This record gives sequence, C-alpha cells and structure tokens, in this order.
Amino acid sequence: MIRRWVLALLVAVIANWFFLCDAFGPVSWLFNLVLLGEFLYLNLRPIEKGSAPTKRIWYLKSGGELLRIFLISATITVFAQGAWLWHFLAMLTPGESGYGTAVASGIFSVLWAVAAEAILFWNGMLRVYVTSVQLGLKHRILGALCGWIPGVNLWYLTKMIRIVSDEVEFETEKWELDEARAESEVCKTRYPILMVHGVFFRDYRYINYWGRIPRELQRNGATVYYGEQQSAAAVEDSGRELAERIRQIVVETGCEKVNIIAHSKGGLDSRAAIAHQGAAPYVATLTTINTPHRGCIFAEYLLGKVPEPTRQRIAAAYNATLKKLGDENPDFLAAVTDLTESACLRRNESTPDDPDVVYESVMSYCKRAAHGKFPLNMTYPIVKHFDGLNDGLVSVESARWGGHFTLLEPQGKRGISHGDMVDLNRENIRGFDVREFYVGLVAALRERGY
Repeated sequence: MIRRWVLALLVAVIANWFFLCDAFGPVSWLFNLVLLGEFLYLNLRPIEKGSAPTKRIWYLKSGGELLRIFLISATITVFAQGAWLWHFLAMLTPGESGYGTAVASGIFSVLWAVAAEAILFWNGMLRVYVTSVQLGLKHRILGALCGWIPGVNLWYLTKMIRIVSDEVEFETEKWELDEARAESEVCKTRYPILMVHGVFFRDYRYINYWGRIPRELQRNGATVYYGEQQSAAAVEDSGRELAERIRQIVVETGCEKVNIIAHSKGGLDSRAAIAHQGAAPYVATLTTINTPHRGCIFAEYLLGKVPEPTRQRIAAAYNATLKKLGDENPDFLAAVTDLTESACLRRNESTPDDPDVVYESVMSYCKRAAHGKFPLNMTYPIVKHFDGLNDGLVSVESARWGGHFTLLEPQGKRGISHGDMVDLNRENIRGFDVREFYVGLVAALRERGY
C-alpha cells in the first residue's frame, strides 16, 4: 500500500513537471532523466516479478496495480493542474509581453500531464483486457462505453479493478493448492476419464467444451479423453458413436475400461452406448452431470406448438451450420425430440442400467433467471413453469439417476446454471469452484478403486 502511494506520487510529479518547474524553478537535467527513467521502469515492471505464480497472473496483477496507481495520481494531477491553471490565468494580462509564450507553455503543461496519465492508464488497461478471464465480453464492452461518461468511467474502473483483484487472488490460491498436492496425483484413476459433451456442441482442440476443467484434472494426475460424437443426433446414433470411441480408447491404450463423465444429453448418449451398443464391458462408472434422464416437459410443449414448416426451416438452418462445424450427418429435430419427456420415459423402459456399471448423477440449479447467461436466462422461467426447479434447461427431478445423486446447493443468491457445470463461461462463481468440484469427483473415483 505504501509503495503504491509512493509510485502514485512519482507519477503525479512527472505529470505536473512543468507546473512544478514554474513554481520552484528549473531542476537539473540529471534529475529529470532519473524521474523519466523511474516512470518508464514503473510502466514496464509495476510489481516485483516474483509476486505472482504465473506469467498471466503477473500481467493481470500488474495491470490492476497500474490502474490503482492511475486513480491516485490522476486525482492528484487534476487538483494540482486546476490550482496551477487558476493561478496562471490570474497572473496573465492579455496583450502584455510574453503572453502568447505563457499560454503555449500552459497548454503544453496540461497536454504533458494528460499524456503521462494516459500512458499509465492504457498500459494497465491493455494488460487487464488481454489477460483477464473474469472480465468477460460484457465488462470489456461496458468498460469501453462507460469510459466516455465522466464520473461513471471512474466508478466502472474501480469495479473492473475489483474483479481483476478477485481473479488474481482466486487463481493464485488455486495454483498454490495444485502445487501443494502435485505429487499426490489425487486424480490419477485406475481407468482414464472419458468426458462426453452435450447437444449442439463438439469437442474442439482449441475451444474446449469443458472449459478449464480438463487441464485441472490433468494437472492433478488424470488421463482425459473426449467423446467426439456429433453435436446433434438421435440418442441411439450418438450412443453408437460413443461405443466405437470407447472401444478405440481401450484397444489403443489397453486400459480395459473407462470412467465416463457426461454432461446433459451426453448422459443419455452414454447410457445408450452401455445398454444397446455393447460398451458395458468397457465402462467402469458413469457420472451424469445435469442430464435430463426423464426429459424436458417444456421441450415437448414447444415442439408441439411450433408449426411443422417452421420446425423444418429451423432444423435445416441448424443442420447446415452444424455440418459446416464438423458434423457428418446432423439431425437437429431427432436430437431435440429425444430430449422430450415422452421420448425419455419410453427410452428408460428399454434402457436398463447394467449391474456391472456404477451409475451416479449430479445436478445444480438456479434461483433466478439472471443467474444463467444468455440464452439460459430466457429459458429458465419457461422451464420453471413446466418442469419446476431447474438450471436453465433441465429440472432437478429429471436429473436424478443411479445409486448416488448429488444436488449442488448454491450459496447466497447466486445459482449454478447448466453452462456453469461445464465451465462454459470460465467464470469464478463465489461459493462454487467448478474446477475443484471435478477434482473432488475424480479423486473420489480413485479412492474407490476406479
């Protein structure tokens, strides 16, 4: 804190340099160079190199520190420049000798102060914008828009600094925890983890459906594979793809079996692979995450209300898009229809659990529509009307399956949405660490010998 104020005063001195020279007389060039060097060094290294565990966190932390220093120094500069200008204008008499030179000097002094503070501000802002995950698109856009509104810009800047500070603290603690247990390899299970995505998504190399979760599991010893099934297809078709993928993993690695962690429709696809596509001998456990085992009443209602021509147009548009994104034979209507209540209940009758596979399920829910990002904030009230307590898409009762069911209760007013459970928005939710949840889930499988 003391160091921050010292650096802020240093910046204020540099920003008001011409005003100070006018008030106290010129200072030696050597002193000027020392101050300029300190200013440049501050912008390059505002905090010590070893004060953050990783390069990203260091840049993020240093950006937040630069913005704090800017707020302090800019406040000092505004008052100093205002006092100096008031005194300067009071002493000037238009028309007297040297009047034009004095005015030019005053303008240059103000421009110098603005330039010095701008360098500090943009240096900090660029570091924060480039490295922060928690600011997201919303805060980046609002930050840019609010920057043009006096007063509001300062308020929003302090909000952004607080978000960045919380992110630095959270990520530092996460890194330290992982470092402390690195040798334990708490997620090194007997069988590898197969992560199965939900509907309308695919497993991409650079845009991971599961966000930061797989890397966290791997860092703690897990071996992770992905389902790689099509994003939109009937449950049985996806189950067939998954069964082939499981056999491929077993043959290539000799692992004998896999532990499946499946989200949303991926849980239905996995059950079909086990019960109907011959994957049962190669699956040790299936943990479904927010899966609509008993379907979605709201989906059935919407399908019934939408006219057939409209349904076909929507399906054609989706299928065309999904084909461009990698699906060989996408079927939007088949995927959606298989998520309805009637389809799921019929399928449950013909899809028994295998006695040699451990079935478990996890579910979360929101307390308000605002807890889900678009479009889940729009679907939440509809699902609540038809299905009851839900995560924006799936009801709590629909997700209950297997020998053990875990219901994640949100702390405070914040809920845990369908997307939050796969770290879709890479958001650090207060009271729920999604990465740590999966570490605990996989560590529990390891402890039980899976």
